Amino acid sequence: MIINKAQEAGMSRSGYLRALGLNTPIRSVVDLTAVGDLAKVNGDLGRVAGLLKLWLAEKHGEGASAIDVESLMMEFRRLQVAVGMKMGAIVKAHR
Repeated sequence: MIINKAQEAGMSRSGYLRALGLNTPIRSVVDLTAVGDLAKVNGDLGRVAGLLKLWLAEKHGEGASAIDVESLMMEFRRLQVAVGMKMGAIVKAHR
C-alpha cells in the first residue's frame, strides 16, 4: 500500500513516509495526469465542433437536418463544460 501511494505521488517510499510524518500535503501525480488527459479530450471536442462548424459554413449542412446539427453542437458544449468542471474539481482537491 505504501509503495503504491508513493508511486501515485511520484515519490520514493522514504520521501513519501517523510512527507506523511511532517504532515506535508501529498499531491497525486496520477490525478494531475488525468487532468492533462481531460484537457486533451476537451481540445479534441473543440476541434470536432470547429470541423462541424466549417462543414456547416461550406456545405450548408448538406445531409443533416438543422435540428440534428444544433442538438450535436449543444451536446459538444455540454461535454466541454462537464470536462472543464471535472478538471477544476481535481485540481482544487490537490491544492
